[in-house]
Amino acid sequence: MAALAPLEKHAGLVHAVTTTLLAPPDREIEVLGRVPAGASRAQAVAHLRRAATEVRRRAVQTVGTAGAGHIGGEFSITDALVTLYLSVMNISPAQVERGDPERDRIVLSKGHAANALYTTLAVGGYIAPEALRTFLQPTSMLNGHPARTKIHAVEASTGPLGHGLPIAVGMALAARLDGSERRTFVLLGDGELQEGSNWEAFMTAGHQKLDRLVALVDRNRLQQGARVADTNDLEPLADKLRAFGWEVVEVDGNDVGALLDAYAGVPAASGKPTFVLAHTDKGFPVSYMRDDVAWHHKVPSAEQVTQALTELDAVLASIDTEEKPA
Repeated sequence: MAALAPLEKHAGLVHAVTTTLLAPPDREIEVLGRVPAGASRAQAVAHLRRAATEVRRRAVQTVGTAGAGHIGGEFSITDALVTLYLSVMNISPAQVERGDPERDRIVLSKGHAANALYTTLAVGGYIAPEALRTFLQPTSMLNGHPARTKIHAVEASTGPLGHGLPIAVGMALAARLDGSERRTFVLLGDGELQEGSNWEAFMTAGHQKLDRLVALVDRNRLQQGARVADTNDLEPLADKLRAFGWEVVEVDGNDVGALLDAYAGVPAASGKPTFVLAHTDKGFPVSYMRDDVAWHHKVPSAEQVTQALTELDAVLASIDTEEKPA
Protein backbone atom coordinates (compact mmCIF):
# COMPACT_ATOMS: atom_id res chain seq x y z
CA MET A 1 0.00 0.00 0.00
CA ALA A 2 1.09 3.58 -0.64
CA ALA A 3 0.38 6.81 1.21
CA LEU A 4 -2.31 8.95 -0.38
CA ALA A 5 -2.78 12.68 -0.45
CA PRO A 6 -6.41 13.83 -0.77
CA LEU A 7 -7.86 12.38 -3.95
CA GLU A 8 -7.85 14.97 -6.72
CA LYS A 9 -10.67 13.14 -8.44
CA HIS A 10 -13.38 12.55 -5.88
CA ALA A 11 -16.39 13.09 -8.13
CA GLY A 12 -19.39 11.37 -6.66
CA LEU A 13 -17.97 11.09 -3.15
CA VAL A 14 -19.23 13.27 -0.32
CA HIS A 15 -15.70 14.58 0.22
CA ALA A 16 -12.08 13.78 -0.58
CA VAL A 17 -10.15 11.51 1.76
CA THR A 18 -6.62 11.02 2.93
CA THR A 19 -5.82 7.37 3.44
CA THR A 20 -3.66 4.54 2.18
CA LEU A 21 -4.10 3.18 -1.31
CA LEU A 22 -4.52 -0.47 -2.16
CA ALA A 23 -2.02 -1.86 -4.65
CA PRO A 24 -2.94 -0.81 -8.20
CA PRO A 25 -4.74 -3.24 -10.51
CA ASP A 26 -3.06 -4.55 -13.64
CA ARG A 27 -4.95 -1.75 -15.43
CA GLU A 28 -7.51 0.67 -14.07
CA ILE A 29 -11.10 0.19 -15.17
CA GLU A 30 -12.26 2.36 -18.07
CA VAL A 31 -15.33 4.57 -17.75
CA LEU A 32 -17.57 3.03 -20.42
CA GLY A 33 -20.76 4.90 -19.56
CA ARG A 34 -24.24 4.18 -20.84
CA VAL A 35 -25.17 2.17 -23.89
CA PRO A 36 -24.83 4.69 -26.74
CA ALA A 37 -28.02 6.24 -28.03
CA GLY A 38 -29.24 4.50 -31.17
CA ALA A 39 -27.33 1.29 -30.46
CA SER A 40 -28.82 -1.90 -31.88
CA ARG A 41 -29.82 -4.67 -29.49
CA ALA A 42 -26.66 -6.60 -30.38
CA GLN A 43 -24.53 -3.53 -29.71
CA ALA A 44 -26.31 -2.87 -26.41
CA VAL A 45 -25.78 -6.46 -25.26
CA ALA A 46 -22.11 -6.35 -26.24
CA HIS A 47 -21.61 -3.07 -24.38
CA LEU A 48 -23.23 -4.44 -21.23
CA ARG A 49 -21.36 -7.75 -21.40
CA ARG A 50 -18.09 -5.89 -21.77
CA ALA A 51 -18.91 -3.58 -18.86
CA ALA A 52 -19.95 -6.49 -16.62
CA THR A 53 -16.75 -8.37 -17.42
CA GLU A 54 -14.62 -5.30 -16.72
CA VAL A 55 -16.43 -4.84 -13.40
CA ARG A 56 -15.67 -8.42 -12.43
CA ARG A 57 -11.99 -8.29 -13.39
CA ARG A 58 -11.53 -5.06 -11.37
CA ALA A 59 -13.62 -6.29 -8.42
CA VAL A 60 -11.65 -9.52 -7.96
CA GLN A 61 -8.43 -7.50 -7.77
CA THR A 62 -9.97 -5.17 -5.19
CA VAL A 63 -10.94 -8.07 -2.93
CA GLY A 64 -7.55 -9.71 -3.41
CA THR A 65 -5.63 -6.60 -2.37
CA ALA A 66 -8.04 -5.48 0.38
CA GLY A 67 -8.12 -8.96 1.90
CA ALA A 68 -11.90 -8.91 2.36
CA GLY A 69 -15.12 -8.87 0.40
CA HIS A 70 -18.00 -11.00 -0.82
CA ILE A 71 -16.80 -11.79 -4.32
CA GLY A 72 -19.11 -14.74 -5.09
CA GLY A 73 -22.34 -12.83 -4.56
CA GLU A 74 -20.84 -9.75 -6.18
CA PHE A 75 -20.16 -11.70 -9.35
CA SER A 76 -23.70 -13.12 -9.43
CA ILE A 77 -25.35 -9.67 -9.15
CA THR A 78 -22.99 -7.77 -11.48
CA ASP A 79 -25.05 -8.28 -14.65
CA ALA A 80 -28.16 -6.87 -12.98
CA LEU A 81 -26.30 -3.82 -11.65
CA VAL A 82 -24.61 -3.04 -14.95
CA THR A 83 -27.80 -3.47 -16.98
CA LEU A 84 -29.68 -1.09 -14.70
CA TYR A 85 -27.08 1.67 -14.47
CA LEU A 86 -25.85 1.58 -18.06
CA SER A 87 -29.12 0.99 -19.90
CA VAL A 88 -32.44 0.60 -18.11
CA MET A 89 -32.66 3.34 -15.50
CA ASN A 90 -33.35 7.01 -16.11
CA ILE A 91 -30.22 8.05 -14.27
CA SER A 92 -26.86 9.63 -15.00
CA PRO A 93 -23.97 11.11 -13.00
CA ALA A 94 -25.26 14.60 -13.85
CA GLN A 95 -28.76 13.78 -12.58
CA VAL A 96 -27.33 12.41 -9.34
CA GLU A 97 -25.06 15.38 -8.74
CA ARG A 98 -27.81 17.95 -9.28
CA GLY A 99 -30.36 15.92 -7.30
CA ASP A 100 -32.82 15.52 -10.16
CA PRO A 101 -36.06 14.47 -8.42
CA GLU A 102 -37.21 12.55 -11.51
CA ARG A 103 -34.22 10.20 -11.62
CA ASP A 104 -34.97 6.53 -11.05
CA ARG A 105 -34.02 5.17 -7.64
CA ILE A 106 -32.05 2.01 -6.86
CA VAL A 107 -31.43 0.23 -3.56
CA LEU A 108 -28.84 -2.53 -3.19
CA SER A 109 -30.47 -4.42 -0.34
CA LYS A 110 -27.76 -7.11 -0.37
CA GLY A 111 -25.33 -4.46 0.78
CA HIS A 112 -22.47 -6.91 1.27
CA ALA A 113 -22.10 -6.79 -2.55
CA ALA A 114 -20.86 -3.20 -2.17
CA ASN A 115 -17.66 -3.82 -4.14
CA ALA A 116 -19.71 -4.73 -7.23
CA LEU A 117 -21.81 -1.59 -6.74
CA TYR A 118 -18.77 0.69 -6.38
CA THR A 119 -17.10 -0.81 -9.43
CA THR A 120 -20.30 -0.44 -11.46
CA LEU A 121 -20.49 3.20 -10.35
CA ALA A 122 -16.91 3.64 -11.57
CA VAL A 123 -17.55 2.09 -14.98
CA GLY A 124 -20.65 4.27 -15.29
CA GLY A 125 -18.84 7.49 -14.40
CA TYR A 126 -20.52 8.07 -11.03
CA ILE A 127 -17.27 7.88 -9.03
CA ALA A 128 -13.65 8.16 -10.13
CA PRO A 129 -12.04 4.76 -10.81
CA GLU A 130 -9.10 5.79 -8.63
CA ALA A 131 -11.42 5.76 -5.62
CA LEU A 132 -11.66 1.95 -5.87
CA ARG A 133 -8.15 1.77 -4.42
CA THR A 134 -9.51 3.13 -1.13
CA PHE A 135 -11.97 0.24 -0.59
CA LEU A 136 -12.21 -0.62 3.13
CA GLN A 137 -9.33 1.72 4.02
CA PRO A 138 -9.43 4.11 7.01
CA THR A 139 -11.66 7.18 6.34
CA SER A 140 -12.62 5.80 2.92
CA MET A 141 -16.01 6.61 1.43
CA LEU A 142 -16.10 3.02 0.08
CA ASN A 143 -17.13 0.98 3.11
CA GLY A 144 -17.87 -2.73 3.26
CA HIS A 145 -21.54 -1.81 2.93
CA PRO A 146 -22.79 1.22 0.96
CA ALA A 147 -23.65 4.41 2.83
CA ARG A 148 -25.74 7.26 1.42
CA THR A 149 -23.77 9.67 3.60
CA LYS A 150 -20.58 8.88 1.69
CA ILE A 151 -21.45 8.44 -2.01
CA HIS A 152 -23.93 10.66 -3.82
CA ALA A 153 -25.26 7.85 -6.04
CA VAL A 154 -26.13 5.62 -3.08
CA GLU A 155 -29.82 6.16 -2.30
CA ALA A 156 -29.98 4.10 0.91
CA SER A 157 -27.49 2.77 3.44
CA THR A 158 -27.81 -1.01 3.49
CA GLY A 159 -26.19 -4.03 5.07
CA PRO A 160 -28.66 -5.36 7.65
CA LEU A 161 -30.61 -7.77 5.47
CA GLY A 162 -34.33 -7.31 5.05
CA HIS A 163 -34.22 -3.50 5.11
CA GLY A 164 -33.77 -2.60 1.44
CA LEU A 165 -37.17 -3.72 0.16
CA PRO A 166 -39.15 -1.86 2.85
CA ILE A 167 -37.12 1.27 2.04
CA ALA A 168 -37.82 0.81 -1.68
CA VAL A 169 -41.56 0.40 -1.01
CA GLY A 170 -41.45 3.72 0.82
CA MET A 171 -39.63 5.32 -2.11
CA ALA A 172 -42.22 4.00 -4.56
CA LEU A 173 -45.05 5.30 -2.40
CA ALA A 174 -43.34 8.70 -2.19
CA ALA A 175 -43.04 8.80 -5.99
CA ARG A 176 -46.78 8.15 -6.28
CA LEU A 177 -47.56 10.93 -3.79
CA ASP A 178 -45.30 13.26 -5.78
CA GLY A 179 -47.15 12.42 -8.99
CA SER A 180 -43.80 11.30 -10.40
CA GLU A 181 -43.08 8.79 -13.18
CA ARG A 182 -39.80 7.75 -11.59
CA ARG A 183 -39.28 4.05 -10.95
CA THR A 184 -37.72 2.31 -7.96
CA PHE A 185 -35.49 -0.75 -8.29
CA VAL A 186 -34.29 -2.93 -5.43
CA LEU A 187 -31.81 -5.82 -5.61
CA LEU A 188 -32.09 -8.57 -3.01
CA GLY A 189 -30.24 -11.72 -2.11
CA ASP A 190 -32.24 -14.96 -1.99
CA GLY A 191 -31.04 -15.88 1.51
CA GLU A 192 -32.20 -12.43 2.54
CA LEU A 193 -35.78 -13.40 1.72
CA GLN A 194 -35.79 -15.48 4.90
CA GLU A 195 -36.17 -12.14 6.74
CA GLY A 196 -39.81 -11.52 7.66
CA SER A 197 -39.65 -7.77 7.01
CA ASN A 198 -39.45 -8.52 3.28
CA TRP A 199 -42.81 -10.29 3.33
CA GLU A 200 -44.51 -7.37 5.04
CA ALA A 201 -43.08 -5.16 2.29
CA PHE A 202 -44.14 -7.58 -0.47
CA MET A 203 -47.67 -7.60 0.94
CA THR A 204 -47.81 -3.79 1.15
CA ALA A 205 -46.48 -3.26 -2.37
CA GLY A 206 -48.97 -5.75 -3.81
CA HIS A 207 -51.85 -4.20 -1.92
CA GLN A 208 -50.87 -0.69 -3.03
CA LYS A 209 -50.30 -1.85 -6.64
CA LEU A 210 -46.95 -0.09 -6.85
CA ASP A 211 -46.49 -0.77 -10.54
CA ARG A 212 -43.35 1.37 -10.80
CA LEU A 213 -41.53 -0.77 -8.22
CA VAL A 214 -39.22 -3.57 -9.37
CA ALA A 215 -37.63 -6.10 -7.01
CA LEU A 216 -34.94 -8.38 -8.40
CA VAL A 217 -33.76 -11.36 -6.39
CA ASP A 218 -30.28 -12.72 -7.03
CA ARG A 219 -31.34 -16.37 -6.94
CA ASN A 220 -27.89 -17.94 -6.71
CA ARG A 221 -29.23 -20.57 -4.26
CA LEU A 222 -26.39 -20.05 -1.78
CA GLN A 223 -26.08 -18.05 1.42
CA GLN A 224 -23.38 -17.77 4.03
CA GLY A 225 -22.21 -21.28 4.81
CA ALA A 226 -24.97 -23.33 3.15
CA ARG A 227 -27.52 -23.71 0.40
CA VAL A 228 -30.69 -21.65 0.80
CA ALA A 229 -32.84 -24.77 0.38
CA ASP A 230 -31.07 -26.47 3.28
CA THR A 231 -31.33 -23.45 5.58
CA ASN A 232 -34.91 -22.30 5.08
CA ASP A 233 -36.36 -23.22 1.70
CA LEU A 234 -38.08 -20.41 -0.23
CA GLU A 235 -39.95 -22.51 -2.78
CA PRO A 236 -42.41 -22.17 -4.39
CA LEU A 237 -41.02 -18.62 -4.56
CA ALA A 238 -42.68 -17.46 -7.79
CA ASP A 239 -46.09 -18.71 -6.65
CA LYS A 240 -45.70 -16.95 -3.31
CA LEU A 241 -44.99 -13.62 -4.98
CA ARG A 242 -47.94 -14.02 -7.33
CA ALA A 243 -50.12 -14.70 -4.30
CA PHE A 244 -48.84 -11.44 -2.78
CA GLY A 245 -50.00 -9.51 -5.84
CA TRP A 246 -46.78 -9.25 -7.86
CA GLU A 247 -46.11 -9.75 -11.56
CA VAL A 248 -43.36 -12.40 -11.70
CA VAL A 249 -40.76 -12.66 -14.47
CA GLU A 250 -38.18 -15.47 -14.41
CA VAL A 251 -34.92 -14.91 -16.27
CA ASP A 252 -31.31 -16.00 -16.52
CA GLY A 253 -29.84 -13.31 -14.29
CA ASN A 254 -26.38 -13.70 -15.79
CA ASP A 255 -27.68 -12.90 -19.29
CA VAL A 256 -27.83 -9.14 -19.89
CA GLY A 257 -30.10 -9.60 -22.91
CA ALA A 258 -32.65 -11.50 -20.83
CA LEU A 259 -32.47 -8.80 -18.15
CA LEU A 260 -33.11 -6.09 -20.76
CA ASP A 261 -36.22 -7.97 -21.88
CA ALA A 262 -37.46 -8.36 -18.30
CA TYR A 263 -37.07 -4.67 -17.50
CA ALA A 264 -38.73 -3.65 -20.77
CA GLY A 265 -42.04 -4.84 -19.32
CA VAL A 266 -42.02 -2.31 -16.47
CA PRO A 267 -44.48 -1.02 -15.47
CA ALA A 268 -46.50 -4.21 -15.96
CA ALA A 269 -49.76 -3.93 -17.88
CA SER A 270 -51.45 -5.65 -14.93
CA GLY A 271 -50.75 -2.65 -12.69
CA LYS A 272 -48.80 -4.81 -10.27
CA PRO A 273 -45.24 -4.39 -8.97
CA THR A 274 -42.70 -6.53 -10.83
CA PHE A 275 -40.64 -9.29 -9.24
CA VAL A 276 -37.68 -10.41 -11.37
CA LEU A 277 -36.64 -13.89 -10.32
CA ALA A 278 -33.08 -13.85 -11.64
CA HIS A 279 -31.52 -17.31 -11.70
CA THR A 280 -27.78 -16.82 -11.26
CA ASP A 281 -24.65 -18.65 -10.20
CA LYS A 282 -22.53 -17.46 -7.33
CA GLY A 283 -19.07 -16.64 -8.70
CA PHE A 284 -20.24 -16.50 -12.33
CA PRO A 285 -18.43 -17.02 -14.70
CA VAL A 286 -15.15 -17.99 -12.98
CA SER A 287 -14.76 -21.76 -12.99
CA TYR A 288 -13.34 -22.31 -9.50
CA MET A 289 -15.86 -19.99 -7.84
CA ARG A 290 -19.04 -20.93 -9.66
CA ASP A 291 -21.81 -22.37 -7.47
CA ASP A 292 -19.40 -22.87 -4.55
CA VAL A 293 -20.65 -21.65 -1.17
CA ALA A 294 -17.07 -21.14 0.03
CA TRP A 295 -16.91 -18.02 -2.14
CA HIS A 296 -19.56 -16.17 -0.18
CA HIS A 297 -16.85 -14.46 1.86
CA LYS A 298 -13.55 -15.95 0.70
CA VAL A 299 -10.52 -13.96 -0.45
CA PRO A 300 -8.74 -15.24 -3.58
CA SER A 301 -5.02 -15.89 -3.47
CA ALA A 302 -2.74 -14.11 -5.94
CA GLU A 303 -2.78 -17.23 -8.11
CA GLN A 304 -6.57 -17.37 -8.02
CA VAL A 305 -6.82 -13.68 -8.97
CA THR A 306 -4.57 -14.40 -11.95
CA GLN A 307 -6.72 -17.36 -12.99
CA ALA A 308 -9.88 -15.27 -12.72
CA LEU A 309 -8.34 -12.53 -14.87
CA THR A 310 -7.31 -15.09 -17.47
CA GLU A 311 -10.85 -16.47 -17.68
CA LEU A 312 -12.42 -13.00 -17.77
CA ASP A 313 -10.00 -11.82 -20.44
CA ALA A 314 -11.11 -14.79 -22.54
CA VAL A 315 -14.69 -13.49 -22.21
CA LEU A 316 -13.55 -10.05 -23.39
CA ALA A 317 -11.78 -11.64 -26.34
CA SER A 318 -14.95 -13.49 -27.31
CA ILE A 319 -16.93 -10.23 -27.20
CA ASP A 320 -14.31 -8.60 -29.46
CA THR A 321 -14.63 -11.50 -31.91
CA GLU A 322 -18.43 -11.29 -31.97
CA GLU A 323 -18.32 -7.53 -32.61
CA LYS A 324 -16.10 -7.85 -35.68
CA PRO A 325 -18.00 -7.64 -38.98
CA ALA A 326 -18.25 -10.93 -40.84
